[in-house]
Amino acid sequence: MTEFTDITYQVDNGLAWITINRPERYNAFRARTLDELIRAFKLAWASSEVGVICLTGAGEKAFCTGGDQKQRAETGDYGPSETGLFEVDTLHRVIRDVPKPVIAAVNGFAIGGGHVLHVLCDLTIAAENAVFGQNGPRVGSFDAGFGTGYLARVVGEKRAREIWFLCRRYSAQQAAEWGLVNKVVAADRLKSEVRAWADEILMLSPTALKILKQS
Repeated sequence: MTEFTDITYQVDNGLAWITINRPERYNAFRARTLDELIRAFKLAWASSEVGVICLTGAGEKAFCTGGDQKQRAETGDYGPSETGLFEVDTLHRVIRDVPKPVIAAVNGFAIGGGHVLHVLCDLTIAAENAVFGQNGPRVGSFDAGFGTGYLARVVGEKRAREIWFLCRRYSAQQAAEWGLVNKVVAADRLKSEVRAWADEILMLSPTALKILKQS
């Protein structure tokens, strides 16, 4: 049985819940967190009991706020990893390549690298208190991989550049109007809404969904 410290992994009636479990750090990720997320997605990928995956964050304050800058300030890096690398690009590829629909359940802040994670998911359901945005250019950082190009595919180049160039914060409703979010619900309905969407998806052809995701 795979053991995790930074995340939790649960399978319930065809739906795998992958939860970043660092609420005291607003679910920011360190190197170990990325390693565990990659392993969890690969577990869901390989499991015949899983047809839909949900990525979310523990607690009510944050979905994910990107790399753990507090740890980086304290130690100079994001901590040890299984490969010796900060495997954020590998996680991005796994989310896009896993042949099963991935739903982001956004509770609270989805900022920086956390914003990129929700964008890469196939669908996003957000709580009314969700807040979206980028902050990389504020601190001399940027996403050279999926975080820029794929965002432009989702919302268009002009809006993607606004998000990156201005580093503003956007409400769940604004994100929905822009097509960043599929549905906005009350915070206490977030998990049940994910469950309802997953149940609909699970009635469909896995092969067809796999091909549609690759298109």
